[in-house]
Amino acid sequence: MTIIVKNKETLLFEDFQIKCSIGKRGVSINKTEGDYATPKGFFSLGNIYYRADRLKKPISKLNCIKITKNMGWCDDPKSKYYNKLIKIGKNLKTSYEKLFRKDHKYDLFLLIKYNYKKIIKNKGSAIFLHLTKDYLPTKGCIALSKKDFLILCKLIKKNTKIRIK
Repeated sequence: MTIIVKNKETLLFEDFQIKCSIGKRGVSINKTEGDYATPKGFFSLGNIYYRADRLKKPISKLNCIKITKNMGWCDDPKSKYYNKLIKIGKNLKTSYEKLFRKDHKYDLFLLIKYNYKKIIKNKGSAIFLHLTKDYLPTKGCIALSKKDFLILCKLIKKNTKIRIK
């Protein structure tokens, strides 16, 4: 089973056609850190992360992890933690994407395993399937409504992949 990002506003999975948004600069085969592009390719999926203070654990066959206030995703190409989940604190000397946010984008998100196993510095990090209310372009992620995201959570399996065209 494969999730297909057909174009900048359509995601397909089985019989579902879901409205989405992607990176401000479209899809790129040559993604780099901070370029506002969504990486083109075929990728595995990781864990689902969720804000337990804002919603209940999603129904899914994937691992679901509660987001805590000290969780971040390293986006610093100079760091040994680049493109990894990190614990943030006062002594951390690296840049990161804060996961416990005031807005609702990361109340629920799914890791797309782009540049994940054999990490190449500056090739892009923190590529997620996350929430949106307005479908504005993202910094490189794929965004869906909460309702559609929760439906997708129920349907996907551990071996589901995503193809970004």
